[in-house]
Amino acid sequence: MSTLDWIVLSLTLLFVVLYGIYRSREKHTMDSFLLAGQSMPWYHVTLSLMATQASAITFLSAPGQAYTDGMRFVQFYFGLPLAMVVLCVTFVPKFGKLKIFTAYEFLEGRFDLRTRALTAFLFLLQRGLSTGLSIYAPSLILSAILGWDITWTNIISGGVVILYTTLGGSRAVSHTHLQQMGIITIGMVVAGVMVVKFLPEQVSFTDALHVAGKMGKVNLIDFTFDLNNRYNVWSGLIGGFFLQLSYFGTDQSQVGRFLTGSSQGQSKLGLAMNGLLKIPMQFLILLVGVLVFAFYQFTTPPLFFNQTAVDRVKSSPYAAEYASLEKQHDQIQSVKRPQVMALTEAIRKDDQQAIAASRSVLASLESKVKDVRKEAAAVLSKANGGDTNDVNYIFLRFVIDYLPAGMVGLLIAVILLASMGSVAAAYNSLASCTIVDIYKRIVRKDENGRNYVAASRWATFFWGVFCIAVAQYASRLGSMIEAVNILGSLFYGTILGIFLVAFYFKRIGSRAVFWGAIIGEIFVIVSYMIDLTAFLWLNLIGCVLVIIFAALIEKIWPQHETRMEENPNA
Repeated sequence: MSTLDWIVLSLTLLFVVLYGIYRSREKHTMDSFLLAGQSMPWYHVTLSLMATQASAITFLSAPGQAYTDGMRFVQFYFGLPLAMVVLCVTFVPKFGKLKIFTAYEFLEGRFDLRTRALTAFLFLLQRGLSTGLSIYAPSLILSAILGWDITWTNIISGGVVILYTTLGGSRAVSHTHLQQMGIITIGMVVAGVMVVKFLPEQVSFTDALHVAGKMGKVNLIDFTFDLNNRYNVWSGLIGGFFLQLSYFGTDQSQVGRFLTGSSQGQSKLGLAMNGLLKIPMQFLILLVGVLVFAFYQFTTPPLFFNQTAVDRVKSSPYAAEYASLEKQHDQIQSVKRPQVMALTEAIRKDDQQAIAASRSVLASLESKVKDVRKEAAAVLSKANGGDTNDVNYIFLRFVIDYLPAGMVGLLIAVILLASMGSVAAAYNSLASCTIVDIYKRIVRKDENGRNYVAASRWATFFWGVFCIAVAQYASRLGSMIEAVNILGSLFYGTILGIFLVAFYFKRIGSRAVFWGAIIGEIFVIVSYMIDLTAFLWLNLIGCVLVIIFAALIEKIWPQHETRMEENPNA
């Protein structure tokens, strides 16, 4: 990067971190440290929810996902607006009435401490692991730019967030989210405009979309009902609904965001706006990836997008072998470009016969490109001994190679800020759950508020170190935006099932739901291991199995108890 890029990047990050610490400089109580004093307006709630969900994975991996697999991933979010409606009607009033710090406090009042602890443990496990992925995403950037070992970039990426989250708590998280989303929005719009600007003069934005569409990348809607298809309308509406309902309604990283609302009305409005804005935002991010794909149809793309890995192989005994593959790749691309232009002209003239002929030739050339890339991946594996999936590097490589000085720094800042937003919220939620649901309830029940704030800071630090450690293993998981959602799908269905039993099945007791959740979670993990279905459906499977098993256990082994839905810490 240029000196100007480093200046833009450094000033942007410094501004956000110092602003977050400044806005949270007053003395902290547990309420202010964990819930920002429940003083945030709806737009803070909305932007904080979006910033928490839109991690660096979103802005780094999603364009690469669109480049390789098209825009069908947007269907993943189709269940989100429906989930927001259910949350506003059911979850927000319930949690608001109880005046709780975490979602899991409610479960002890409805069931018992054992069920609360189990659900909190499931949350801590999956959120701690997925936050490691969120840390790894910006580490890719620093590693690619600086050539540093990924271990050190993981420590830097996670450590900066530990600093202001430990000092400022939830108020720092919420205020920095507002700044982060503003900068992120500007950065992604700039990226989209710049991609279009770099297209050949005779190729318009519409031409680029048509070419991408004919090559299978604008595959927005798929009504085919197929349980093994990861992304279609039905998996998005049904599986996505249960995933989003569990994520926003039972994951403390999100519950902690809407609990900061100054009233139930502000929390509901924040959730509703999140439901309205998230799909268009994700559509635009994926569209940037499709435009990058279209750009590389007219310009020779790298054989492999991870430049650090390429530099290593070029200084290894396999350099000549890799250079030969690069030459083959460039030759195929030189043949491919005239065919892409021919397809563009055929689309303009609506010449269906010429379109079909060009698509056939391009499909054959794409197959050859894939074969060469497969051989290159094998060479890279021999030279580097690491992961050869470069989906997460596609957008980053374009930014570094083509954007002008200053713009590179801005886009890198966007991705880093996205990571800081989601990781900060995750640290805060992990600390909240650890202190409120475990430490305060089981370990030290009678501490004063100041001691609990200190314990919250230590818990934040501990989880930060844990997540950085997890990030060391994230490179083996391929596309991170898929990996993080697969990880969530292994647990969210079970957690949601527990909450739905608590809300709607009053006759089912604590013993039944506890064992029903354990059995249901085992079934979900086994289903994933044997590849029974696409991962989004695991959310529905887990939720339904918990309800069914809990009902059966209650019938076979009834528990006669009457519990109040109260705050056990009140």
